[in-house]
Formats: sequence, C-alpha cells, structure tokens
Amino acid sequence: MAPSRARKDSFDEDDDDDDEMYGKLIAPDDFNDGSVTNRRCTDCLCALLLILVWLVTTAIGFYAINYGDIRLVIHPIDYDGNVCGTDFREDMTDYPYLLYVNSYTGGVCVNECPSLVGQVANNVSDIRTLVTYAGVWQPSYGESELPLDFVQVAPYYVNSSDALFCTDSLCFPDNSAIASWHSAGISKGFGFAYYAGDTYELFWRCYLTSDAERAIQNQTQAEKVLEIPNPSELLLNLYSDVYATFDYVFGFGFGVALGVSFLYVFLMRLPCLLSIMIWGSIGLTWAMFGAAGYFSFANAAMFSSETPRRVSDQWITVLYGVSMVCFVILAILVSITCCLIQQIQMSIGCVRAAARAINRMPGILIVPVLQSMVFIGALGTFAIYGAYLASMGKINVLEFPIDIDSGAEIAVRTYGFDGNVEICAWFLLFVAFWTSNFIVAVGDLTVAMSVARWYFQKEKRRIGSCVVLGSLANTLYYHTGTLAFGSLLIALVQLVRALLERIRRTIKKADNKIANTMICCCQCCFCMLEACLRFMNKNAWIQTAIFGTSFCQSSRQAFYLMLRNAGRVGAVSYVSSSILVVGKVFISTVTTGLSYIALIDAEAELHHVGGPLVIIFFISYIVSDIFMGVFDISIKTILHCFVADEEMFDGEYAEGAIVRFIDTYNQELDQEHMGVPVKGGSKRSPRR
Repeated sequence: MAPSRARKDSFDEDDDDDDEMYGKLIAPDDFNDGSVTNRRCTDCLCALLLILVWLVTTAIGFYAINYGDIRLVIHPIDYDGNVCGTDFREDMTDYPYLLYVNSYTGGVCVNECPSLVGQVANNVSDIRTLVTYAGVWQPSYGESELPLDFVQVAPYYVNSSDALFCTDSLCFPDNSAIASWHSAGISKGFGFAYYAGDTYELFWRCYLTSDAERAIQNQTQAEKVLEIPNPSELLLNLYSDVYATFDYVFGFGFGVALGVSFLYVFLMRLPCLLSIMIWGSIGLTWAMFGAAGYFSFANAAMFSSETPRRVSDQWITVLYGVSMVCFVILAILVSITCCLIQQIQMSIGCVRAAARAINRMPGILIVPVLQSMVFIGALGTFAIYGAYLASMGKINVLEFPIDIDSGAEIAVRTYGFDGNVEICAWFLLFVAFWTSNFIVAVGDLTVAMSVARWYFQKEKRRIGSCVVLGSLANTLYYHTGTLAFGSLLIALVQLVRALLERIRRTIKKADNKIANTMICCCQCCFCMLEACLRFMNKNAWIQTAIFGTSFCQSSRQAFYLMLRNAGRVGAVSYVSSSILVVGKVFISTVTTGLSYIALIDAEAELHHVGGPLVIIFFISYIVSDIFMGVFDISIKTILHCFVADEEMFDGEYAEGAIVRFIDTYNQELDQEHMGVPVKGGSKRSPRR
C-alpha cells in the first residue's frame, strides 16, 4: 500500500532531524493491516543482557538458598546469639518469643509473651519482679506480686558466659523502686534486667503495653522507659484488625475487586451504556465520598461524646481526619467535573472507540490477568531470594560496660551484613525493578499492537481475539530487546531513587536539614524524570507496535509525532485518562462499600472497621489500575494511530466519530486561544 503524501518542500531533505520534526510519517512499503509484514528482532543486545541478568540472579538465589538460613530472618535473636523458636545454637523450639530486657534490644527467649491482667493489682506491672539475663529474679525484701514462674524463660542462660545475675545491691538497692531504676542492673533501661510488665506480641517479639510503660515510669520516677522501636498503638490495632479479617481483606481486595473490574470493563464495551456508566460513575463516586465523610464525622462525634469512652482519642482524631479528607476530595471532584463538562463529553467519543476495539477483541482482557500472575510469581521469587540472601549475614557481639566495680560488661547480639551481601541485595533490587517494568511493558506492547491492527483494518469485523495471541507472540519474539531497553532506563532511575532514599535516612539520623533538603529535591527531580520516561516509553511501544522499529527510533519518531500534534493529543489524552481515574476510584469505592457491609455483619472483634477498609481500598485500587490500564493504552494507541493515519493516508482508516471528536476540540482550542474562528467542521472526512 503506497503512501499518499510527500515531504514538505521547504525543508532540506538532507536534514533528518528537521524532516522528522516538521515532516510527516511515511508508511513502510510492507505496511499492511496495521502492521509491517517483515518484522525483525530489535535491540537484541538488551534482550541478551536481560537474560544474562536473570541467570545471574538465579545463581545468587540458589547460592543463598543453599548457604543461608532463613530462620535468622524470620525469628528474633536473643542476647546470647540463640534464635528463639529454633535449634540454631541451643534448642529454643519451646521458647519462640523474645522478651526485651534493655534498650540495646538485648532480650531472652520465653515460651509466651506475659500478660499480667488479673495477676497483679494494677493489671499491668510488678516492679519487684525482674526479667534478667539469667532468668526471673525477685529481691529478698518480698512484696513481689508475681510468682517466679509467671513466664517461662529458657533455662540455658544460667550456663551462658554472658549471663549476669541480680543481687539486692545490684538490682534493687535499699528496697527502693527509684534507686532500682538507677542501679547497675537496671541502669535506666541499659542494664541486664528489667521490670515485669504486661506485653503484646508482634512478629514473635514481646513489647510492653503503653499502660505498663506509664505504670513503670510513674513508680520508678524514670525519665523514660525502654527505647525499643515498637509500633504505635494505632499501627498495632491496624495489624490486629487486618489479621482478624484476613479473609475479608484479601477476598474483597483481590477477588471482589477483580469481579467488579471485569464487570465495569465489560459494561464499558457496550456503546449504549458508556455515557451512562461514566456519568453514573462520577455521581456514585461523589455519593460514596460524601457518605464516607458523613459516616466518619458522625462516628467521631458519637465516640467523643461517650462517657466513658470506648475509643481512644487517637482513633477519634483519625476519624475526623478521614471525614475532612473525604469532603475535600468530594469538593475537588465536583469542581473538576463542573469545569470540564464539555471536555468529558468529547472524551466519551475517544473512550467509545477504545471500547469498540476491546469489544471486537474480548481476549485482550486476559492480558492484565496474565500480567498479574507473572508479576506475583516474579515478586514471590525475588522475595524468596532476598529473604535467603538476608539470612547470609552474621551475628555480631556488642559489649557495653555497666557500673560495677568488677568492670563487667553486658553483651548484645546484632545481625549484620558484609559488603558482598549488601551489593547482592542492591543487585536483586535493581533486577526486581527491571523485571517488573518489563512485565508491564510486555502487556502494553501486546495491547497496543492488537489495537493498532484493529484500527488499520478496513474490515474491522474480521478482527477477533486471535489477534491478541498473535500480538503477544510477535511482542515476545521480535521486540523483547526493545522492551528490555525501555524498562532498563526506568529501572536505573528507580535504583537511583532507592539509593537517594537510603542516603536520606542516613542523613536524617545526623539531623542535617540542609543535606536532607537537597536529597529531597533530587528525589523530586528523579521522580519527574521517571514520569517522563514512562510517558515516552508508552508512546515508543505504540510506535514499535505499528512500525516494528527499535527503541531509539520509536522514541524519536513518537516524540516528534506527539510534538506535531501536541494540542489535541495532549489534551485528549489527559481528559481521557481522567475518566479512567474515575473508573478506578469507582471500582475501589464499590469494592470497599461491599466489604463494609460484609464486615459489619461479621462477628470478628475489631478495634475499628476503618483499618481493614483502608487496606481493601488500596488493594482494590491496584487491581482496578491493572484492568483500566487496558483502556488507557488502548486510548493512547487509537490517538497515536489516528494522527499517524492522518499523516500517512489522510485519515483513510479513521471512523467519522473519531475525526469529529478530535477536530471539533481543535476548533474550540483555535477559537479560544487564537481568537480566529475555524470554519468548515472537520478538516478531513474519512474515505470510508
């Protein structure tokens, strides 16, 4: 099929850059039905490099599995170098929990995290019972409320070379609680013993409750208690609520969200329902954010007026904050919709074209499902490799002097990594970035190639789901290197951002505000660079899907094509993408609303239903984003195909609705910004 146009004569044909910037696309001689006939493998070196990186990653992973011990990562380590709940050194299988003894994170393995409710007068603490490096100890003065066996400490510590034993003079001089806090044994929380308190368990570690900390602090008149980096009460409640509703969180977050996404995308394929669905989605999204804001505000007001209060002040503040955020989002959505009513109406035409393409190829909806399965499998593999690699560290001994005339020291075991393990960890993270971006790119190019085949097909009824399989085969066989090239660029930027975040955390400890600000600015710049690369990559994939060119050539041609048509393509892409965001929010809010109904009827005891609902909303949004991404790349491909068709074939393949949609918007832009009315309706009419 011969192209029906020539280069602009005003430009020098020897100047390739000017030709690409100001000229028009030329259809290749073998261009037929939306694809080039003679495709060739592109960017083969990048494909080989990606395969080599995967082989090296596999070798590192198997080496880590053979020589690592994942128990070191999962279970805590006591002060003597034993791993609680395992037989790593001593047999601690019956003592799986670590009870902290000092702020150096030194602790002992116990059979369970002690609960003092109903065992002591205040239900939270007994300062005359101490847990030490050698076991449970009580002063000879008496007055202890707990028995010595209130918690079972592993019996092996009495024979440890690092064990230290309490005496009245060392741990509780003069029978004084205040003096005990300053004693050599307690040493303000940096000794080898600490008071018995009520605890909660999290990841096999026993943390003092906030009530126990306050009681110990009041009784000993201490300035502060153990400085263990334990989670806040809010995070602990969230963790326990999510754990209690695990089936609901993942059932609704993945399963129901998957079903709602399929239903939403299926209904968007029906032209008669498209306008109703878009405006209905906007209206229901308003209603749900309004209802969520009202519900949160009403509950916060109710809880705050209760006497006595059943809910903490922290949760009430969170509810007020959630209601405020919901009302602000509602106001923003209403304002945006009112300002962009005309643009939304026009964008419906572009979405309708994408819906017709997907309607002819329903198998294209399987692409995000396959992507998700491969993505989960890849992340699972990297997680296993990373866990075993982390277990290849070594246990280091730290010793700190205590105030004893004999010059005794307390020992603490910490887990560290050598340089080689750290380098391998950063390499695994880089490969994980590269692989995840590559998986996304495979799906984008497959969808783009399928939609391009549909667009440049005169007999569109001949297009079916078989085209999707052919596009996937062509993508993997011919353009793996191109996808690897583009994914590599994004992965490198993501790696730099991860390194900057590591540096920022280190600087934050040093409290250097100037350096921290500079790192944040660099993070901002690389974040924008990553967004630009993602935008260019998507358009490069579409160019590769149509013409079968390499990454650099596709990126250059796509950039100039977008530049020549920046006004209509940019505006339409933005508005169409905003409609897809509404779809994502709608799917997430519907899923969250259904889960709320189910959780209200459930018999699980929760601190508050809000925590699981937030997690469900987050997971369902990710699922909806994967499915709406099919529409996103389809809309971008149709716009790309239209402007390419306009340059190569004078709009021969375009349908009338697309032409009227884009050119009407162009006329309005001209009238608004240039003040010159454009006459004559569409610039071109299709030949069909």
